[in-house]
Amino acid sequence: MTSWHVYMLRCRDGTLYTGVTVDLEVRLDAHRRGVAAKYTRSRRPLALVYQEFQPDRSSALKREAALRRSGRKAKLALIAETPPPTGGTAPR
Repeated sequence: MTSWHVYMLRCRDGTLYTGVTVDLEVRLDAHRRGVAAKYTRSRRPLALVYQEFQPDRSSALKREAALRRSGRKAKLALIAETPPPTGGTAPR
């Protein structure tokens, strides 16, 4: 069974990008190379600031949508109360 990752990146300009993937390291590498998402392409470098696991694609997409709808304050509070994720190289 494949577990899905819901993740947030902090971009160079301070904005937060939210996405989903089954292989976080591969996806982070793609973001850092500028080939994963148009939004992050011009906002590098990126730092992984949040991740959580979901059991299936449907749950991951629903959680991603909920996070995207939440305001910046709510996202920052979630990041602050969660231990630093593994896989990120830049500070939060």
